Order: sequence, then C-alpha cells, then structure tokens
Amino acid sequence: MAQRPDLPAGGPGGLIGIGIGPEPGPGCGTRAAVVDGPGPYGGVPEAAPGDGATAGQALAAYLHDRSGDFLRSLRQHRESGSDADGAEAAARQLRRAARRISATLHTFRPLTEEAWSDQLRAELGWLSGTLAREHALADRRDRLMGALQRLTGRTDRPQPAGRATGRGERTAAARSAVPARGRADAGTEPAEAADGPDGDGLLSTGAARAAALLDRQLTLARSRAHSAALQALGSARFHALADAVAVLASEAPPARAAGTAAAAGALLPLAENAHRRLAEAVAALPPARAGHAYPSDALSAEHRQDTPWHQVRTLVRLSRYAQEVVAPGRADPRLAEAGRALGRHRDAAEAASAAASAARTPRIAPATAYALGVLHADQRHEVAAARHAFSRLWLPGPAPESRWG
Repeated sequence: MAQRPDLPAGGPGGLIGIGIGPEPGPGCGTRAAVVDGPGPYGGVPEAAPGDGATAGQALAAYLHDRSGDFLRSLRQHRESGSDADGAEAAARQLRRAARRISATLHTFRPLTEEAWSDQLRAELGWLSGTLAREHALADRRDRLMGALQRLTGRTDRPQPAGRATGRGERTAAARSAVPARGRADAGTEPAEAADGPDGDGLLSTGAARAAALLDRQLTLARSRAHSAALQALGSARFHALADAVAVLASEAPPARAAGTAAAAGALLPLAENAHRRLAEAVAALPPARAGHAYPSDALSAEHRQDTPWHQVRTLVRLSRYAQEVVAPGRADPRLAEAGRALGRHRDAAEAASAAASAARTPRIAPATAYALGVLHADQRHEVAAARHAFSRLWLPGPAPESRWG
C-alpha cells in the first residue's frame, strides 16, 4: 500500500500503537515494528497477564476463558429451540470464541505442543467456516437487495424466493420494454428483448428481475448452508471438538519447555511477530489504490487485488487477539476499526462476485444483465471506499495522550 514519503508506514501511535512502555518516538509505527524494534508491544505491560506467572499459565488462563465462552454459546444454541434469532446470536458467539482460541493457538504456537495445537486449530477452523457460511449468505442477500433499492430509488422489498415475478406484476414501463417469454426457474432468467430504453429506464426494468434472481440463488445457497451447519453440529466430529474444548476449559494446554518462561518475556515477542507479519502484508498491498476513495481503473484487476486484502484482514484479527492476551483490556480501538473496515471490504467484494456470477446466468435478459452490471460496479466502489478507509486508519496520526487511558 502506497505511503506518503515524508511519513513512516503504519502509525506512530498509529493503528496498532498500544506501545506498552515508554511514550512513542517518531519511529514507533509499522516500519519501526519491522526494522527498528522494539515495536508496538515493547516493554513490560503495566497490566501483564498474571504478574509472576509463566507464559504457559498466562496463556492457559486466556484459553480457559475463551473455552468457557465457547461452551456457554453452545449451550445457548442448543436451548434456543425454534428461536431463530437466538440460535443465530448463539452461533455468532460460538464462532467468535472459536476464532479467538484458534488465533491464540496460532500466534503462540511455540509455547504449546504443536501437534495438539495444529489439530485443534484445524477443527475450530472447520466449525467456524461451516457456521459462517449461512450467515454470510443471508447478509449478502440483504446487502444486495438494499443496494438495488438504493440504486433504483425503490422502497418495495423483493418477492420471497421461489415466487414468480414475471406475470401480472410488472409496471407499465417494464411491460412495454421487456415482454415476458416464460417463468424463471431457480437458476435461470427468461430470455427477453429490451426495446432500447435509456439507462435509467433499463436499470428500473432490470432491477426487479435482478433482485428476484439473486434472491433465488442466495436463498437456495443459504438453505444448503443451513443444512450443512445442522449436519455439522450433530456430527461425531463436532462432539469430539466440543469435548476437546471442554478439556481446555478446565486443564492447561499441553506446553513445551518455552511455556515455563516468564509471561512477559515469552508472550510479547510472539505478539510482536504477529504485528510484524501484519505490517509486512500491508506494505505489500497493491500500491496507490488505497489512497483514493474511488479509483476509476480499479474494476479491471479487482479479483487479483482482493486476495492480499483478505489476508491483511486475517492478520489484523491475529494481531488484535494477540493484544487481548498480552494486554487484556488495553487494546488499541483503532485496530478494531481497521478490522471493521476490512470486514466491509470483504463483504462488498463477495457481494460484487455474487452479482457477477448472477450475470452469467444462461438466457438472462439484457435489462437484467445491465442491472447486475450496475450493481457489481456499485459494490466494487464500496470495496474501494473500504480500502480508502483502511488506509486512513493505517497512516500515521498523532499519538494518543495516554496509550493506556
């Protein structure tokens, strides 16, 4: 990601400058973390986990807490019954706990028995990914429906999935511009001919059909993801994982010799490594793009550029969770803000991909294809705006008066 030549990369109190220890100097940003050290975790934290505790004990205390969160969320999910909202909230908390356990085992892997840690991380990743898909598809549908309504100025909601929208429910303009040739099924759009309305008319004509097509596709995918999640939660694999987490909630994780070192001396360097990997990944982002809110040429290389940004989002999360271990209650909120900006980036990128995929539906009407193209471009502009927001967070800013306040 391009940086101003007169400023250091990252942020002095910058994005991640919780800067445990002395007040930050001019080189306390990302570049300092990569080159100059000691980096944003330098020094002994005032609120170091477990004064006098070993690294293994401090790590075990954090994992005990997160494992307890996991088990409570699991119980709430089982008790939710027919309460869909309660089940969704419990599943989100379950994924939240699973992510933190997995990320902690990844960052502090040298302190634990590696074979045990890697196996548990793999199972937690499987569970989190399986549960996340259903909610991601629901959020993507809502995002795309809302974007279509915003682009066309419509206030009505799309028809529920599975209902036909092509007969008897068109506006007069749509009826004259796009004659019907049949009913759409779950994966195709009826072939139609547009008689040349202007851009706004073509968008209005195609938006309702684009919404119906996306609704059918995403609702079908969500139903499949829901079935997969239910199957996963009832599987022997999940029960074995729940048993492993229950053990972790009451017993210390298998530790290596390094776990007997003092907490500050063993945990802080590993947290610094997590920050260093993040800083290096940000420095390697495609240049110049993030400094402009709406780059006109960004659409041509969108998919090639998305992957490194998704990787940075993962590394932001790892660094934030590492802060929770080494400095509980003292994490820099700007790191969470950066994670939210990159979350918006991911959501917009995936929504744009869904619009592009829908536009490849066989026998799609020209007006529908046009509406999907406009929708795709709108979401790519949202991607660019999220990158711009992240770059503004990452660039240096004034150091806070108290990094522990």
